[in-house]
Amino acid sequence: MRRLAICVMALLLVGGLAASAVAGSVFLTGHDPDFHALLGGNAVGAQHINQTAINFVMDPAFNSFVAAGATKFLFVESQISPPAGHVDGINGIIASGYTLGVNFDLATAATLNTALNSLGSTYGAIVVASDFGGILTQAELDILNNRKGDIINFLNNGGGLYAMAESNSGAGLTPDDTFFGYLPFVVSSAQKNESEIGNTVTPFGASLGLTDADVNGNASHNIFAGTFGFLDVVDFDSSGDILSLAGRPAIIPIPIPSSVLLLGTGLLNFLGLGYLRRRQKG
Repeated sequence: MRRLAICVMALLLVGGLAASAVAGSVFLTGHDPDFHALLGGNAVGAQHINQTAINFVMDPAFNSFVAAGATKFLFVESQISPPAGHVDGINGIIASGYTLGVNFDLATAATLNTALNSLGSTYGAIVVASDFGGILTQAELDILNNRKGDIINFLNNGGGLYAMAESNSGAGLTPDDTFFGYLPFVVSSAQKNESEIGNTVTPFGASLGLTDADVNGNASHNIFAGTFGFLDVVDFDSSGDILSLAGRPAIIPIPIPSSVLLLGTGLLNFLGLGYLRRRQKG
């Protein structure tokens, strides 16, 4: 009986650590509306993308943390001097109608690890700046990627996440090519810098409140490819490539550290060998 209990624990260690069946909301886009809410041919459209995405991930009907009072979101971006072609994306968030210190707080690489500890208590969602024309850098992206287990756990318990274009375009602020690494379900994203001409919103995107006018008139910087399962396409570019995705997953697998996997696998092997030896002796 004791051996059976240990075996069950090992199985949980290897394949379990399952999160709850209640998950939050995710909105990913190859647009950079943090930049274009300030500059470009269609500031109103970019502001509307920000508003639609933030409303989606902060909706208290689906976000349990917002419903419980965590009504701020955490905006992730550096505070370096913006290179040519970039701006402080935080100003695009402010231009979209959100007030620093009231609706959201800023976290840079220097403060991000500590801020992520307040997910669910202070913050109901994470909003990640673009790396072009915003100023998300590799330093912030590395921290997000390293904390992906905590982020997925946050999402699985009802939190929200909105992430803008990651492509290492412009000044090359994210050179390690680890885009959206904090979201293990993103099968593939690719750099594609293009003018927003001929983009189309899907019926799902329209149900969120977006129009074709919102997603045209500026520029975008990455597309998504692969199978995403629980995420629906929000808009396509003129070539039919996916520009934005959104959805409310039932559950997202939590990455298990390799050391834990090795421990669980070793325990199962040990128990299995012991069982075989007893069978052979019998």
